[in-house]
Amino acid sequence: MEQRKLGSTGPTVSALGLGCMGMSDVYGSADRGEAIATVQAAIDAGITLVDTGDFYAMGDNEMLVREALRVVPRDKVQLSVKYGALRGPAGEFAGMDTRPAATRNFLAYSLQRLGTDYLDIYRPARLDPNVPIEETIGGLADLVKAGYVRHIGLSEVGSDTIRRAHAVHPIADLQIEYSLIERSIERDILNTCRELGIGITAYGVLARGLISGHWTKDSGKGGKDYRLMTPRFQGANLEANLALADSLRAIATEIGATPAQVAIAWVAAQGKEIVPLVGARTRNRLTEALGATSVMLTPAHLATLAEAFPPNVAAGTRYAAEQMAHLDSEKPASK
Repeated sequence: MEQRKLGSTGPTVSALGLGCMGMSDVYGSADRGEAIATVQAAIDAGITLVDTGDFYAMGDNEMLVREALRVVPRDKVQLSVKYGALRGPAGEFAGMDTRPAATRNFLAYSLQRLGTDYLDIYRPARLDPNVPIEETIGGLADLVKAGYVRHIGLSEVGSDTIRRAHAVHPIADLQIEYSLIERSIERDILNTCRELGIGITAYGVLARGLISGHWTKDSGKGGKDYRLMTPRFQGANLEANLALADSLRAIATEIGATPAQVAIAWVAAQGKEIVPLVGARTRNRLTEALGATSVMLTPAHLATLAEAFPPNVAAGTRYAAEQMAHLDSEKPASK
């Protein structure tokens, strides 16, 4: 598999990464055995970047990843972990805590659950409004010096925060949503990262399955699927977005690939510093996603996709209003 370097200071990783969040019930019921087999199949196929978060199923996702990687040499995989999200016993989110003391505590638990003595990339999941980003990054820099963390990443923050963080310690990559129907990163964040030599790990490249070619108006019903609570998967928004998915299906048929493969290939084609994270939960979906690496999008293909999927084409916001209000990445740059 092609290798890509995450920024000027980050690690060299596989051109596709594996996002593991959906393997732990966020998108409805999940088959743990199949999820573990999928992680192992991804490694066998050449994927080296594995992404998780300590708050995914309250640590259970990290333990799933540990089980899946138990036979994989540690230096053959890069573990990327998000932290800082506070949760209650009912699963509700209760804010962020990225103070240096809290960061050390979160890290200690992640190292134990993952069965390792270091993380390749460690990142706050969101900006903590109560802690200056300089203080958070300073605490992470101390963990780098101590050898517990190899690289520092960020997630869903805007250009101003990126610059402030990078001034304290080099940032390897920014993890942020990026897809054919979610291109807000292109307003200024992508250029900021390129200017500073920061890579992008793009999640939501299939818009959480919405443009995968597999989602229908009846998908997810009858289970606890987080997606059904987000605006793009509701009512008239869903109908409009499924029409976009139909447009992608038509274009993909002409290209000779599946909609998911074209969507993933489009994100990968936006720059060599961008690594799409695929959220495959089964080996079948993983096999389809891996096929994206063989999709060669010509300038004509890219022009057709650009015309069909202009910025702001999606109906509805990517998160509910309360979550959108707390996304630092949605704030315009001050300069």
